[in-house]
Amino acid sequence: MRVIFSLVLLFMSLQVSRLSKVYGSQKALDEVSFSATPGRILGFLGPNGAGKSTTMKIITGYLGADSGEVKVLGENALENSKKVSSKIGYLPEHNPLYLDLYVREFLEFSGGIYGMKSAEIRRRVDELIQKTGLLPEQHKKIGQLSKGYRQRVGLARALIHDPQVVILDEPTTGLDPNQLVDIRRLIQEIAADKTLIFSTHIMQEVEAICQDVVIINQGKILAASPLADLKANAGQIELILETEEELSLNWFANLGELKFGPKGNRELVLLTSEPQEARKVLMQIVQSKNLNLISLNQGKKNLETLFREITQGQ
Repeated sequence: MRVIFSLVLLFMSLQVSRLSKVYGSQKALDEVSFSATPGRILGFLGPNGAGKSTTMKIITGYLGADSGEVKVLGENALENSKKVSSKIGYLPEHNPLYLDLYVREFLEFSGGIYGMKSAEIRRRVDELIQKTGLLPEQHKKIGQLSKGYRQRVGLARALIHDPQVVILDEPTTGLDPNQLVDIRRLIQEIAADKTLIFSTHIMQEVEAICQDVVIINQGKILAASPLADLKANAGQIELILETEEELSLNWFANLGELKFGPKGNRELVLLTSEPQEARKVLMQIVQSKNLNLISLNQGKKNLETLFREITQGQ
């Protein structure tokens, strides 16, 4: 029975249910619910101000919630924040570091905060300096490091106590292309045996390293699915029909997902997985309704387009 119970906790290592937070008259989070599992990177995606950082701070115990529930490895994180915090590694968006401390000194100090023994701290610091590529910089003051190396220090600090759940809030912001590649690779290595949440407002970052995605905007969850499912929807074809006359959606009701385009009811946007057949039907309707065709264009929706549609169409 204990083994079965442990497996259940492992599979559902993070559960957020109906989480709400209000600042004055502003509802920062509106019944947010999602879950994350080990070995899969969850991309927590949303525009700036969507509620991402608020959610992360509540999970890690930095903020309280007005209502809802957060469970980390079966523990109630809202009621037992001190106990749960030892199981979470957190890299905040602005990566607070002591710039006057040396890299190794800072990591050893961080291990002491978690009550780790001296021998364990030294072993863990050596391991993380190697893993995060900090070996050439380990004897420098943090204030002397580049942005990319400071992010590595922040990651090492978040991992010092070997947490089972890791939360990274905008960890790649401001990095150059080479730094991005290194940090992405490091995040993927970390996630191999941990539950990892990667919060960002950049769709390309989610595409690069995540297996699951949650999209949040204005404090509400708008989508939550495996990234592969989201890509399948994004991979459909858009047909854009423009005519001189006004169009009626009823004429095209049997074709699939429809909406008027940016030019109003003289432009029709059709999302389809069978573009060849749909083009034939569209042209038949144009002819039967005696419409003057301006254009019929085809394009493939990408994830960036889908993200904009989801967040702007809220």
